[in-house]
Formats: sequence, C-alpha cells, structure tokens
Amino acid sequence: MGNEAMEELQQYEARISEALGRIRVGMGALRRPAPGQGPADFERLEVALDEEKTANAQLGERVRALKARLEAAEAAKAEAEAKAGRAASAEGSEPADQADHREALGRLDAELRRLQEANAGLRDASAELRAAAEAGAVDPALIDQAMKAELEALTAARAAEIAEIDAILAEFRPLLGDEAGEGA
Repeated sequence: MGNEAMEELQQYEARISEALGRIRVGMGALRRPAPGQGPADFERLEVALDEEKTANAQLGERVRALKARLEAAEAAKAEAEAKAGRAASAEGSEPADQADHREALGRLDAELRRLQEANAGLRDASAELRAAAEAGAVDPALIDQAMKAELEALTAARAAEIAEIDAILAEFRPLLGDEAGEGA
C-alpha cells in the first residue's frame, strides 16, 4: 500500500505540474496584447472617446439652449396672440395692421414648428452619435449627420427669431403710426 500511495502522489504531482504549466502559458498569452490592443491603441481610443464625450456635451448644451429659445419664442407668441385677441375684440373689426399682425404670428408659428422639428432631428443625431461613441465606433457619416442637424437647428432658430421680431414689429406698427399722425 505504501508503494501505491507513493505512485498516486507522483501522479497527482505530475498532473499538478502539467496544470501549472498550462496556467503559465495562459498567463503569458494574457500579458501579450492582441493586435490593435496595445497601450498606444488604448491611448488613441481614450482620446477619441474623450473627444466624442466633449462633442456630445456640446451638442447637449446646444439642444438645451435651443429649447430655452423655443420656449421663449412660444411664450412671446402666446402673449402676442392674447394681445391681438384683446385688440380685435375691443375694435370689433380687423384693421390692416391687425391683419399684418396675424400674418406675422402665422409665420412665427410656422417657424416655431420648423424649429421643433429641427431640434428633434438634432436630438436624434446626437443620440446616434452618443451610441456610436459608447460603442467605440467613430462613424464620419454620423458626425456629418449631427453637424447637418445642428446647422438646420441653428437656421430654424434664426428664422424663428426673425419671425418673432416681425410679430413684435407688427404689434408696434399701430402705435408708431398713431404717434406719427399726432406729430403731423
């Protein structure tokens, strides 16, 4: 029995030595970076990820700013419509100035809808760009799409501002006309 126990111990020792050898080989393979996974590649990917995070944060900030401008324009529109409603009910009929005002409000409403659509497109493009950045893929087509959406949002915001100014001017034209008539 003593001999059998020694042989069994030797077999266990051989099996353990073989297992330790396989572990050493496996550890060596883990220490060697796979192609495209070296320190330089990690640094490059980290820089790209940081750039995408920065771009994403900037897009998010622009969306917030555009939302604030949209809300301000909608509030101005609502106020102008309320004033127009009060003036129309007080006068009974709609003078030419009132028609100009309603037309300006209509343009403002159309531009605000365009701004909302552009902002929705910007949010979608930003979400796609964010998802691509998180996945580690930098897709030039997504960046191009996001830039186009941002340009459209800025163009729509500018058009909404112009329409808002036109609505305000339409509100002031009757007042300016009355003062000009009094001075003559």
